[in-house]
Amino acid sequence: MDGMNGPPVLDVPVVAPQETNEVESLNQRVDEIFVRVDQLEQQLTEVEQFYSSSNTKQPNAQKGGSNGKEKDKEKLVTNLKKRQQDSARREAVGVKRMQELMRQFGTLLRQITQHEWADPFMKPVDVIGLGLHDYYQVIEKPMDFSTIKSKMEAKDGTGYKNVREICSDVRLIFKNAMKYNDERDDVHVMAKSLLDKFETKWLQLLPKVDEEEKRRKEEEAELKQGMQLAQEAAHAKMARDLTFQLDEVDTNLEELREMVLQKCRYVMWQTRRNNID
Repeated sequence: MDGMNGPPVLDVPVVAPQETNEVESLNQRVDEIFVRVDQLEQQLTEVEQFYSSSNTKQPNAQKGGSNGKEKDKEKLVTNLKKRQQDSARREAVGVKRMQELMRQFGTLLRQITQHEWADPFMKPVDVIGLGLHDYYQVIEKPMDFSTIKSKMEAKDGTGYKNVREICSDVRLIFKNAMKYNDERDDVHVMAKSLLDKFETKWLQLLPKVDEEEKRRKEEEAELKQGMQLAQEAAHAKMARDLTFQLDEVDTNLEELREMVLQKCRYVMWQTRRNNID
């Protein structure tokens, strides 16, 4: 009667709870690796964008060390915090120097405004009272000493940033008067005379202004270079770390691959044994 039985039914291995847990563990590790790879891709993109936009050669991020140039950069930025503190200190000193220049320029202005011919230029031109109906057609930007004084004393950020800005407005006062009034007019003559006196006194202060501007440019260039070096060192380190982390991901993938192969071999072995039984 046994011969009437049909072909043997292959036993399908039943997945034990332990095996289910192992599969879930493998899936979890795969998910973790995918997340890690996404993070590394974002960091790699950041490094590539930095080097492509800064015209800086990307460092060689191989294991075993870095080239001498990288080491030099790292040495230069180890004291970045000190650089920032020094920069803040220099900025404060620079502000004081500029304030001193402003004070000296203020002395120059008082000498001009105390001149007997300065009265017509102390306040805005009374366009309506004097019947100067075409004044704003001729003069694009009116200026006077009271406006300059208010701007010099402004505390809301709208004031002058440097001495040259004040100098430009002082010149504008006299040039406006000379432009609007005829050469034979008293106001024109007074403005021309005071402008000459101002330029003479300005030339005495100009070397100090030039020296301060040169110093400011040098300090700004030094600060910019320090920040650039800091960014290069940071991205060089990031590139090296990426190499190590990518190697670690490769190792994890290889371990995972070996675990999956072992699991497959076990399942195949278990299936054959069940069939034989």
